[in-house]
Amino acid sequence: MKTGRILVVDDEESTRTTLHDYFTGIGYDVETAADGEEALGKFVPGTFDCVISDLFMPEIDGIELLKRLRAEDDDVLVLMITGFPGLDSAVNAMKEGAYDYIVKPFHIDDMRLKVERALHVKKTEASLKRVKGLFLSCIILIPVLISLGIIFGIFWKER
Repeated sequence: MKTGRILVVDDEESTRTTLHDYFTGIGYDVETAADGEEALGKFVPGTFDCVISDLFMPEIDGIELLKRLRAEDDDVLVLMITGFPGLDSAVNAMKEGAYDYIVKPFHIDDMRLKVERALHVKKTEASLKRVKGLFLSCIILIPVLISLGIIFGIFWKER
């Protein structure tokens, strides 16, 4: 049973491998990328539910990757991880649209909880959008049906 698609982006192979193996083992479909450029090459809007990205990487850092991913797919959830925590980087990541900020070394079960929470939020937001769409459809449809009823009533009475 697939529980979601995750893209793991980190220039440290050990982090990529650990996250890939763990999340694959519990049913996620996981892709990895060694840097921001490779991640952008693999990213197609709507195909990943969550991106776990290192903050500090060569070429395209995590913040720039976050900006580009969110520009392509506003619904993708991005979790930023870093071995060099700082209040400024955390605030900047969250301001740019990161869902959460995780400090290395992280406990794998904490990472799982954050990913599961992110995916739950994403599913809830998608459900709310569907309900909102149905509600708006009903608001539009009810007056139309009432109008049709009145028109049919007028024509039916004339017969």
